[in-house]
Amino acid sequence: MAFNWADYLSLAQSLQTQSNLNTSQEAMFRCAVSRAYYAAFGHARNYAHDRHGLVLRYNADDHSLLRRHFQTRRQRGVADKLEDLRQWRNLCDYEDSINNLPVMLTKALEEAEKVIAILA
Repeated sequence: MAFNWADYLSLAQSLQTQSNLNTSQEAMFRCAVSRAYYAAFGHARNYAHDRHGLVLRYNADDHSLLRRHFQTRRQRGVADKLEDLRQWRNLCDYEDSINNLPVMLTKALEEAEKVIAILA
């Protein structure tokens, strides 16, 4: 059975409200932003493959390839949301400090939810 990428969004939402783990809130929020991106990316990738026949490479190039695919199909909103989510994920995965992380997480959850809803 195929993985339901929206489950990553549920996990990200849970991480936003957790407070009793032996992990810092910052670590949970960073992880949640990353999972929100991959929820939207995985869902959009499968949608583009299954509905439009998009051929993927299953490597790092797929991230930009997927955004371009939605741009050319006049679904720029999806492409833009994926780009925002990717940028936020990169900040969370690579930067030592992030400004307004709680706000970023809230936006990431909202944008990922929108991508999944648009491509339902």
